[in-house]
Amino acid sequence: MNQTTKRIILKSRKQVFGDMLGNNASIFHGQGFEFSELREYIYGDDIRKIDWKTTAKLGKPYVKIYHEERELNVVVATMMNGSAYFGTVRQKSEVMAEIVAILGFSAVKNTDLFSHLLYADRLYERSKPSKKMFSVNKAVESLEDFKMIGKEGDFKGLVDTLYSRVKKRSLLFIISDFIGEIDLKLISKKHDVFAVIVRDRFEENPSELGYLRLIDMETKRDFEGNIDSGTVNRYKKALYANDEKLYKQFKKNGVRFAKIYTDEDPYMKLMKRMR
Repeated sequence: MNQTTKRIILKSRKQVFGDMLGNNASIFHGQGFEFSELREYIYGDDIRKIDWKTTAKLGKPYVKIYHEERELNVVVATMMNGSAYFGTVRQKSEVMAEIVAILGFSAVKNTDLFSHLLYADRLYERSKPSKKMFSVNKAVESLEDFKMIGKEGDFKGLVDTLYSRVKKRSLLFIISDFIGEIDLKLISKKHDVFAVIVRDRFEENPSELGYLRLIDMETKRDFEGNIDSGTVNRYKKALYANDEKLYKQFKKNGVRFAKIYTDEDPYMKLMKRMR
């Protein structure tokens, strides 16, 4: 295990299990309970549980009773293609690994099942559902050791794999920079899907770089050209169109999402968005 992997694991575990945000710092707060029955209000009951519609109908207060569901099945899928090998503050791949650690440790803390899929041009690794911290450590280590350069992201293959292999209804996190065509309609009908978009601010707002040589980290093809204002504007317009289409799809299919930049704290951003 290298130093970066150790640092990610220790930092994420401390954030999730520490007292930074009090004793109930789980990002899955509010999950895991389902409606059981209605009963008449008893002095001391939580007034937030009063069913006002039933109360108005019957003329006396009734409260909703909930019971704890079986554990959540938390599945995290990481798209680790060549474009993740980029970052001006930290590499996107490193931030993705930290997000996996945060989600994994949060699942373990909640005694929920956690499993991880590592995908690029094909499925490279899939862990079995587990409630042990070792499974989270292993997922982070696999991501940090993964050679992503030269691998093109196959989003259709990822969605098909998730649909066919994740049988049980799950809280499904997909981590990617989401640059490219991806359709989550199919799996959003089967699972509760949460998209985590990882970007670097420079790739959304690049500056003029002049004449230089660039390498495509997915195809390994290199090219030379003048990165002038016209080139930058065309690129930004294409990325804007990509994101507009993506957000419309999320809204239509009920997919929640968070965008995390390489200069941000993933834990704080996820806490805010999940709540």
